[in-house]
Amino acid sequence: MEHASPHPLTWGGTGESPCQPRDPCLGEVDKDPGAEAAGETSVSVASLSLALRSLKEFRAEATDARHPKRLLPRPCRVLVLLNPRGGTGKALHLFQNRVQPMLQEAGVSFKLRLTERRNHARELVRDEDLSSWDALVVMSGDGLMHEVVNGLMERPDWETAIQKPLCSLPAGSGNALAASVNHYAGNEQVTNEDLLTNCTLLLCHGELSPMNLLSLHTASGSRLFSVLSLGWGFVADVDVESEKYRCLGKIRFTLGTFLRLAALRTYHGTLSYLPVGAPSKISAGPPVGYDQPGPVDSLLVPLEQPVPENWTVVPEHEFVLVLALLHSHLGSEMYAAPMARGTGGVIHLFYIRAGVPRSTLLRLFMAMEKGTHMDLNCPNLVYVPVVAFRLEPRDTRGVITVDGEQLATEAVQGQVHPGSFQLVGGCPELKPGPEPSPLPCSEDSASSEFTS
Repeated sequence: MEHASPHPLTWGGTGESPCQPRDPCLGEVDKDPGAEAAGETSVSVASLSLALRSLKEFRAEATDARHPKRLLPRPCRVLVLLNPRGGTGKALHLFQNRVQPMLQEAGVSFKLRLTERRNHARELVRDEDLSSWDALVVMSGDGLMHEVVNGLMERPDWETAIQKPLCSLPAGSGNALAASVNHYAGNEQVTNEDLLTNCTLLLCHGELSPMNLLSLHTASGSRLFSVLSLGWGFVADVDVESEKYRCLGKIRFTLGTFLRLAALRTYHGTLSYLPVGAPSKISAGPPVGYDQPGPVDSLLVPLEQPVPENWTVVPEHEFVLVLALLHSHLGSEMYAAPMARGTGGVIHLFYIRAGVPRSTLLRLFMAMEKGTHMDLNCPNLVYVPVVAFRLEPRDTRGVITVDGEQLATEAVQGQVHPGSFQLVGGCPELKPGPEPSPLPCSEDSASSEFTS
């Protein structure tokens, strides 16, 4: 369904019209005169007013030669991929009543496509003529963005395709990527419709920021890409086990956390990593990934070989969780990596060693809402910035998730590729700055790891 902006718009392609017929179900803003619709309309009007003022100021600043910015073109046309079943199932309603009016006022034309099944978005972008669009807008949770990025990386023209600007509009349960972008833009931490409004404003502004991409290889031979995180153990179990409570929205994670705390368990495996700043040694032989679409992973060796000698191998083999995170947030209210900027080629690696009391683990997760969990000085919590890692589970207990999507529990390794794709955001923290530092090493540390 194609929508024309109220502003003049010239479409590319022979015979393409700027004014396509509107689908009566999807193309019209809800005009129900009831109180609920009236209340939502008033919020949308306020958002539109704010968007207009903010957009004019932003565009004036963007044209200042002293502060050049990378922007989406104007007029702008985007393909919106929306999962109508994501989160609490209100994504389509939110798009019609909150997002669509702001896009139209900002001169952003769009075509809306609803996903119908798992990996549908992956299939769509794999075959889409990307030259028709200035950006791809993903409205759902983090899983749909994962599909889109992996679909782009599966194309024969992946090097060009992955440079198509992407935008995350939150309508899922976790919304970690949208929350991170909102944070980088200097906004206060908000959730639900407020977060959606902020991210839509960023899309109207159209400023682009480079983002890290995590390349992953599994023992079964598959390759995939992550835009957010890899989790194993407690955090991954909560994500997967709380799926049955999806209708509760983000509260599902709180419920899942308490249920898993009540049945706390440990996970056996080996964790290795290459810290930021460590000398890089290119292995002999073809680099990992040379025969697959995507960039080569020169820091990795095949999983059947031991890690290079310049890597750190964690001496412990019992964990409560392992989390490799690219961004600041793990959920809309989980400020997991306050040191993250989203680029610069850093993976923020956290793990919790076995033996942590349930009460301490609960305090850590409660403090994570404000990003103060590192201040609790928990001796079991370890953080180190890395550029590559390897995780080798010793049994099938627990699950592995990538961007919230479940993988088979098997050995996996990954390397970060800085600035590999463009995300709509406008992130002041993405300017060059010092690399994040590991936390001070404890006196009883048995290796070169760093504890909180």
